[in-house]
Amino acid sequence: MMVTVQIPDINREECLTFLSRLVQIKSYSKTDGELEATSFMAERMREIGLDASVCPFDGGKRQNAVGTWKGSGQGDKSTKPRSLLFNGHLDTNPVGEGWTVDPWEGKVDDDFIYGIGVSNMKSGCAAYYCAVQALKASGWQPRGDVILTYVVGELQGGVGTVALIEQGKINADYFINCEPSDIRAITMHAESVVFDITLVGITRHMSAREEAVDAIMAACELIPKLNGLTFRGAKSKDHEKCNRCQVGVVHGALGRELAEWRPPQVADVCKISGAARFAPGQSRDDVLETLRETIEKTATRFPGMTYELAPRADDTMPAFEVPRDSEIVRSLNRAYFEVRGQEQPTGVLAPVCFYGSDAGHMYKKLGMEGIVCGPGGRYNTRPDEKVDISDFLDCVRMFVRVIMDICG
Repeated sequence: MMVTVQIPDINREECLTFLSRLVQIKSYSKTDGELEATSFMAERMREIGLDASVCPFDGGKRQNAVGTWKGSGQGDKSTKPRSLLFNGHLDTNPVGEGWTVDPWEGKVDDDFIYGIGVSNMKSGCAAYYCAVQALKASGWQPRGDVILTYVVGELQGGVGTVALIEQGKINADYFINCEPSDIRAITMHAESVVFDITLVGITRHMSAREEAVDAIMAACELIPKLNGLTFRGAKSKDHEKCNRCQVGVVHGALGRELAEWRPPQVADVCKISGAARFAPGQSRDDVLETLRETIEKTATRFPGMTYELAPRADDTMPAFEVPRDSEIVRSLNRAYFEVRGQEQPTGVLAPVCFYGSDAGHMYKKLGMEGIVCGPGGRYNTRPDEKVDISDFLDCVRMFVRVIMDICG
């Protein structure tokens, strides 16, 4: 049951001021701004009484920040105190073209707070800090530990969270990864594989194109089939919802060098690159076999066509899932209802189910039970990136309640 003790109010202005200050730190991924952002968070956690430190990795060139609010371990002796870990990344994408506000001002108006990384994902990072700050100020004391982790390198496949796992810094009964979900509860997301396909036909001059095997024409037939794929091995309809394939690069021309100076020649080579998303329980082999079957069917319609399929060895985040009836899911659902008076959207929800997150590492490497939920999302990674103020503040209120429920 949700705890019935007095739930502390949050300070709206303090929360917004803190998030604005965090946005003002230019923490582009793989730059010294990461060091500033993680040091800032470690210091702020110490200021409110957490046992906090920075945790270097990558030969000391990068670092994460971790703070622990140690639980008392006291109370009802019939139940074991439960711990809760929050996880979020402080590194951001670079600013692109088209901004009309200062990306580092942390501007606040009546409805939104703006800035690079505010959605992905400094608002989530600020939300769990502000929740702990409110609880600390109220005098409430947890029975179980509350751990706040602030990582970098999520944009390189989650290397920061992996470093914390390898350093033994991640250990709790439950976690909340605060990637932007518009504060919906995401119970599953996909893993990714990037692939390259090379179609090889037979060239002729356009005057004799009837004798050619046109690689571009074959690609035009193949691409819609690839984009509509689901993959073998899905454990349920929910798992199948995490299946998606998208071609993002197409280049057809003459020869392996893709020479473009001879347009009258029928293209005999076309290179296609894309990405596939697949669910927990499915494998890269399932994806590649489905791709291979699909390419083969198209190639047989173009006699003389051959093909090559190769997955890239890019770092990817593992898939993640949690049962709908998990205690952390139910606690978050109750908190959402208490704050907003309506049921929380929960499940395998697009577009977030096609993202990657550090939840995958904690799920796969440690077998941890957790949920993905954070403010931001609908205005993610675009000019004038912003977050609804109401979502950010309601997320803080939700996290206050989940901490009291899980760790109280």
